[in-house]
Amino acid sequence: MHQQFLQQAVELAVQNVESGQGGPYGALIVRHGEIIAGSGNRVTTNLDPTAHAEIMAIRLACQKLQDFQLTDCILYTSCEPCPMCLGAIYWARLQKVYFACDRHDAARAEFDDSFIYDELAIQPAERRIAMLHLELPDASRPFAAWAEKGDKVRY
Repeated sequence: MHQQFLQQAVELAVQNVESGQGGPYGALIVRHGEIIAGSGNRVTTNLDPTAHAEIMAIRLACQKLQDFQLTDCILYTSCEPCPMCLGAIYWARLQKVYFACDRHDAARAEFDDSFIYDELAIQPAERRIAMLHLELPDASRPFAAWAEKGDKVRY
């Protein structure tokens, strides 16, 4: 069963390329053996650098299920998730991920995310895109407001 869903994600990726919709990536979200959502990469068509296939499938599944957590769902994706998608997978709390190609296959196809993995180990101010911490006297006010909010929805 897992191989069949993964093969469908690969086919979705091929269709995505052939139709001109986007890059060579496809992803499906499955719950209890039923496909909940699927998408190809839409970065160029949506003019959105976050519109990776996995992100798009997660967004669609959350909307369909009316929930921001996908704890009982499995992601099938044509390629090992990039660092951004990996973060989204953890935030969505997916149960499991199956992937076909790995990051090295992607790099050979000129989709190399290794520099992002490398950047994570570097101090923020020293990264290729400097990330500079500025201290403000009331910087923690949003967290204090959250801590005091009685009807918050935890995520």
